[in-house]
Amino acid sequence: MSEDSTTDVSRCCASCGIAESDGTKRKECTGGDGDLVRYCSDACQRDHKSHHEEACKIRAAELRDELLFQQPESNHLGDCPICMLPLSLDLKIVLICCGKLICNGCAHANQVREEEASLDPFYRKPAPSRCPICQESLKFTPDELEKFMMKRIKMNDPVAMNQEGILQHNEGDHNSAFEYFTKAAELGNVEAHYRLAGMYEHGEVVEKDEGMETYHLEEAAIGGHPFARHNLGVHEWNSDNEERAV
Repeated sequence: MSEDSTTDVSRCCASCGIAESDGTKRKECTGGDGDLVRYCSDACQRDHKSHHEEACKIRAAELRDELLFQQPESNHLGDCPICMLPLSLDLKIVLICCGKLICNGCAHANQVREEEASLDPFYRKPAPSRCPICQESLKFTPDELEKFMMKRIKMNDPVAMNQEGILQHNEGDHNSAFEYFTKAAELGNVEAHYRLAGMYEHGEVVEKDEGMETYHLEEAAIGGHPFARHNLGVHEWNSDNEERAV
């Protein structure tokens, strides 16, 4: 079969066989991979569902694995916005004022710069401790810190939501923690997915749910979270899936 004939078949409705014509676009399958089959109408899609559903599930699982086992470019924290080097997993500074993460090296360089400025005889007052990105003051009371946090949360900042979730969880308010982690995860925060996986694993606020735990671990692993990927490997190993574990 030639390449042209293959292309023509792919443009036919998988249910009734009618070819795509000018001005009439085929509806792609809503699950798995839209390139598997196409339909000319909702009715044809419904009629063909029983024939295609199993293949669609298999293809969806294949696509999920392609994402899951793809090597991420960096870890889930990304790069420092100042020096552009990958952020360390444990040595980082969270700037609540602007919702950014910077490395310890850039935070130290900012501190040294401010100290040197305060020694300059032409600099008439002590150098203020300011954020190296947004230039907000970094000296604030606990109440001011909370106001900054709430301000960032109202701006739908996933970093602030995740940090507030961690704070609430540490203080024992698991209901609020779950809400903040859920919102942060919906906005793409990888760490929040990892935290939600832990809550589903231990049954905190929600019922223990291995399926939801695995889902959030996978989302975190796809985003570059090394601990999430490790936990998935442990699950696979304990389920005798040594090849996937490795």
